[in-house]
Amino acid sequence: MASAQTEPAWLSERRRKGASLAQELGLPTTKDKGWEFTELAGLDLAAYEPSANGAEAADAAPILPTPEDAAFLRQVDARALGSELAGSVEGETPSKPTVMPLSEAAEAYPELIQRHLGSLVPSDDVFVAHNEANWSGGAFVYVPAGQRLEVPIGLSAIQQTPGSLLGWRSLIVLEEGAEAEVWEQYLAAQQDVDALFNGVTELVVGEGATLRFVCGQDLPESAWVFATQRAQVERDATLEWVALGFGSARGKVRMETKLAGQGSTAKVTGAYAGNGRQHLDYDTTQEHAAPDTTSDLAFRGVLGGESTAVWRGMIKVDPGAQRTDAFQESRNLLLTNKAHADAIPGLEIEADDVRCTHAAAVAQIDADQLYYLRSRGLAEGDAKRLIIDGFLQELVERTIEGPIRDALAGALERRLSELLDVPAAA
Repeated sequence: MASAQTEPAWLSERRRKGASLAQELGLPTTKDKGWEFTELAGLDLAAYEPSANGAEAADAAPILPTPEDAAFLRQVDARALGSELAGSVEGETPSKPTVMPLSEAAEAYPELIQRHLGSLVPSDDVFVAHNEANWSGGAFVYVPAGQRLEVPIGLSAIQQTPGSLLGWRSLIVLEEGAEAEVWEQYLAAQQDVDALFNGVTELVVGEGATLRFVCGQDLPESAWVFATQRAQVERDATLEWVALGFGSARGKVRMETKLAGQGSTAKVTGAYAGNGRQHLDYDTTQEHAAPDTTSDLAFRGVLGGESTAVWRGMIKVDPGAQRTDAFQESRNLLLTNKAHADAIPGLEIEADDVRCTHAAAVAQIDADQLYYLRSRGLAEGDAKRLIIDGFLQELVERTIEGPIRDALAGALERRLSELLDVPAAA
């Protein structure tokens, strides 16, 4: 359990309850809904000790290069490094945009943190409970009503110690009419280590607010990753969410968006790329809880070696959420005969005036396309590269022009070079 020597009593009590619940709840099995394709039999949560403070100078190459003008907050193992946007502590809530370790925010703004922390994620989940007991440092991003963060925010959780647990917790709150862009990344200071990453992220997007949120993970291909991420989007608010997953041996990333207010909109774009014997698992939910809401989700995966992936998506339309407009798709490209992917879209609709569509596909590189390009003089490797580039480019073009699109395109280019074992373009 994380140290509670200096933290508020209410937070220490939450940790105690989380630790107790995590012991009571067993790990999911392949008989549990949503876990049919991800085996956890080899996982022992108790075998990973919560990490201590990492070296302040430890660093890791970002999966998504954050814009140069960004303000940064880094955490190495349990060591939280501050931000230049921390600001002074005055009143019950910050009076200007604030970025600071969540552990410090819990002391500085206890009522604000108590109101939001854990309000979006399920309390009866073993990984959430485990995180509740063990997170340290973390990140808190807050933008008051009507204000905007003038620069992007870069949050990095860097795992350094082999055999350790990094419990990461982030809370991002935008009040009414606020605007922000946040880049969150899960990284490792060294590769080929057995470690466990368990993160929880909550995104609170107030009425009329706009949040652009980018999240990427490039953990060691020998590590476990679990992430529980949930956003709540209020009336007339907008969320653009970009997710990228390259690392880890196995685990699950759960991404849930609740459109809680009338006229709210969410656009979610995700990409993953596996190699070797990696198993990548993404579980997405688009919950429409109010009328006149719109969601648009697209995931694409590229799998080489003997890697496997599963994407499970659910569009859920609650009673009364009339005039919902929702779309989801998952498309996977297999680079070898031994790679495998499962794409499982789903609909759960309890309103009658809706437009909900989904699509899913798993395929290998088209032989006719490959033949056509080779007949035009391209080498086989170059022809494959061109086909895969086209497959991914459609995904990249979904994102907003500027640093996010450029970073996503560059990250996919570098990862594709690793999968094809060819030099990346300059």
